[in-house]
Order: sequence, then structure tokens, then C-alpha cells
Amino acid sequence: MRRFGTEGRLYPEDNYIVPRTKETANFISRVKQGKYIVLFAPRQTGKTTFFHYALDTLENEEPIYFPIPLNFETYEDCTPSEFYGGLSEDIREGVESIFQMRGEVLPAALTQFLGNAQIANHLSVRRFFRQFASLMADKRIVLIIDEFDAIPQAAVKGFLRSLRHIYLSGRTRCPHSVGIIGVKNITQLNYDRSVSPFNIQDEFHLPNFTLEQVRELLGQYTDEVGQAFAPEVIKNLYKQTAGQPVLVNRLAQILTEEMDIPITETIKMEHFTTAHAQLLHNRNTNIGHLTTNIRKDARFEKILMRITAHDEGVPFNIDDDNISELATYGVIAKGADGMCDIANPIYLYRILRAFKPTVNGLEEDYFPEDNLTGFRAYLTDTGQIAMELLLDNFRDFITRAGFRILQVPQTPRESVGRHLLLTYLDQFVQAVGGSMYLEVQTGRGRIDVLIAHNARKYIVETKIWRGEGRYQAGKQQLAAYLKLEGATEGYYVVFDHRKGAAPRVEADTLEGALTIRSYVIPVVQEAPSLIVSSQ
Repeated sequence: MRRFGTEGRLYPEDNYIVPRTKETANFISRVKQGKYIVLFAPRQTGKTTFFHYALDTLENEEPIYFPIPLNFETYEDCTPSEFYGGLSEDIREGVESIFQMRGEVLPAALTQFLGNAQIANHLSVRRFFRQFASLMADKRIVLIIDEFDAIPQAAVKGFLRSLRHIYLSGRTRCPHSVGIIGVKNITQLNYDRSVSPFNIQDEFHLPNFTLEQVRELLGQYTDEVGQAFAPEVIKNLYKQTAGQPVLVNRLAQILTEEMDIPITETIKMEHFTTAHAQLLHNRNTNIGHLTTNIRKDARFEKILMRITAHDEGVPFNIDDDNISELATYGVIAKGADGMCDIANPIYLYRILRAFKPTVNGLEEDYFPEDNLTGFRAYLTDTGQIAMELLLDNFRDFITRAGFRILQVPQTPRESVGRHLLLTYLDQFVQAVGGSMYLEVQTGRGRIDVLIAHNARKYIVETKIWRGEGRYQAGKQQLAAYLKLEGATEGYYVVFDHRKGAAPRVEADTLEGALTIRSYVIPVVQEAPSLIVSSQ
């Protein structure tokens, strides 16, 4: 039986794979045109799997194409001489492997050439491929170079210039087409930027899975095993991952392999909630890369917090090194409006957790003195969440903590209120056995929190005060989201950082059936002045 894969390249005989028919046809068309194609995208986005799948499709359709896969991953710390020597061996081994796989005998002349030929430097690259082409008859050579950005820095410029020279040499050339795959794009590699060694590149974009592709991927499992996914599970799996391939496969992996759900039982939302919580809180290679990368530069935190906190957002300026690097890591993406977006709600949750302290020092002030049961005091007798009481207590907690909220370590002042609320709600749902989702909605500076508990959903929207007009508009945004989720009650928490801000609590009924309870919570308080008394 096949399985959902998250470890490196996937194989159709072993794994469920999204065919990406449209993207595959696009790529094959470019190869046939002799394009020199580059694809640079974050790790674990399915690049390697896609390229090999597309090449297999091309080779099956038209055997005249002869693809040679290469991988530069092990060359990062090599000298140029070691790199070019290894390249000669890699090509020889690749050619021999392909002939063997096709059940064909390697011609004697080609065997002799591959055994004797050496690529010594970038100058001999062109000569090597000219001689190689003369021995391959009518075959069209396609090079696919994975992990390209591990090429030794001293070899980058010369190697790219050799490929460029080959590309410009005429319609009949070897290699006929080249595919370069990596994380960093060519402009991020460390070469002399006063020249452009590879200005002939054809950039290829490999998007995340669409909702339909996620449905197709999960449908392959259902067709083989017979176990169905509830439509709401598929919808929420896509929404929380934004179609990021490894996150999609990891959630599917948890649901189908690690939760022991009987295959006669449909995978429902309660199952998804458990799997989602596991992905949010447990170790994961993809999430580990994310948190490691965003901690590399203190400026990343400022940018990411501004993206989440400001209605006007942050322009997606690819010429800004910090924006470019965060995009390279897959942390942010360019939104439809040209502004920076956090890549998906799962990443948003882990980003906010990464930038808040594990202990904020205020936990003892969560509850008033007469609270003897902690968070369970905010459950009703029937086991439902008393959201009004829970949020009233949060408001009172901010008052009890006073100026000390400004002393929470490693937390930007403008983000402290939201950090404290998310920490408070996160600890609550863990204490009562619920789950919490973050929803990234259209509208800058807005985060919606969806709490699932005991078969009910509770929705809290958070914002930072940007004026009365935006405050009232936020209620309308929340009302639209409540209708989308089929809910009738929502909670709106706005943090006001102005000096002298006044607290506000109010309830509104919108469109005759939607109830919104709103809180405006001042979070900027000054430490009391030291009073010096004299005798």
C-alpha cells in the first residue's frame, strides 16, 4: 500500500503524489523549446519530486530526450577542481544508469569517452558536451541539477557562464535543456554582481497545491483503502496549510498512519483537530527549518510582527534583502495586493510562538483570588466554554498585571497584548482539552482565532487600535467571517496602545442574527514614578 510521504523525493509506486498535470505540461513544453530553466523555492515544497516526475513523463512520451539528473549537495565545501572532477564522474554514472534502466547497451565509443574524459574547469565544460553530443546520435540531452546553490562559490560564475555560452551557441546544442533547482536564487549566490553570468534563464514557478489538488491527493488514498475524508476535513486541511506540500502530506500522514482510526470510519473534524494540534506542538523538520530561519536575524522579527500587526501591511519588495531572504525560506509570500503575507496559518502560529517567551512571568495573575479551579472555572455545567467570562477575565488580568506587561521579555511593545491573549487562550484550550486555530484573513493586522471544543466553535478576532473607523469596520469583517463559518456569536478584542486610552466593552447585534461582543483593552501603562522622600 502506498503512503503519504514527507521525506525527500517521492515515488509514484510508493507514495501518493499530486500529478500537477498543468505544471508538468508547462515544464515539458519549455524543455522541448530548449529552455534553460531555473526553479528556486523553499525546501520541502516538492521541487525534486516534481522535476523527476515531469522528466519521467517526458521520457515515456518521447524517448529522444535523455535526462541526466545531477545533485550538487555534497560539493559545498569543495574546491573548484574537486567540483569539476566530481561532475565528470556524476555524468558518467548518470549516463550508465539511464542506459541500464532502458535495457540498452552503452556503445563502446561512448564508454571509452566517459571513462577518459575529464572536466577540469569551466572552459572544458563546453568541450566535454560538444564531444558528448557527437556520441549520442540524435538524443537531446537534458541536465537537471538539484541543490544547485551548494555549488562551490569559486565555481559559480565560471560554470554559469559556460552554460550561457552553450545556450547562445545555436539551436542545436548540448545540453539541449537545463533545469536548475535550489533554494537560493542566482542573484543570492555570492558572485561578482557587476556582471550577469546567467541572463538567459527561464524562471519556473511551482505553486503550492490548490484545494482541488489536495482533494485529488486524499482521494487517491480513499480509492485504494476505502476510508473517506469528510469534506470539512479537506477544506480545513487546505486552509491551514495553504496547500504547502509537506504540511499537507504530514497532516495526511498523521491522520492515516498515526492515529489508529479504523479504516471503516470516515476521518472527521474531531480527528483533524487532534492531528492539527500534534503538528502545531510537536517537533517537525519543516517547522524546525522555519523557526531556525526566522531567528537568524533580529530584523526578521520586526518585519514579521509588522506584517501581523499593521492594517497597511508591509510591501513585498524583493530588492529588500530581509524580505527576499524570508521569501526564500518560505516564511512569507507576495499577496494578491502586492503586500507581504505569512505563508499559511500553521506558520503564523509557530512564528508567534517563536517570538513569545515560554514563561511571561505574569501567569500568577491570570485568575482573581477567589478562583479556585483555574481555567475550568470558565466551563459551563454542560461543558461549553463561557467565552464572555473567559475574556472578561483576560481584560481584568491585563488590569491586574498593570505596567508589568511592558516587562515581558523578548516581546515588542506593540505585540505584547496580542501575545498575552494568544498565550492565555492557548493555555486555556490545553487545560480543557480543546484546540485552537489561527485564521489569516483578508485585511491587514487582523488575526482570527478559532477555538474548537466539545463539538462547538468559538471565534475571536484580534486587532490593534487604528482609529474609530477601522474599529467599527472590524466588526463588519468579523460578521462576514461568522457567516462563513456558520457561527452566530463572535468576540472582538482590540488592543489600544495610546496614552490615556479608555477601556470599552460593548455588544452589537448585526444583520439581525449575529452577536459580537467587543473589548477595547488599553495595554500601554507607565511604570509608577519613584517617589523619593526626604527626612
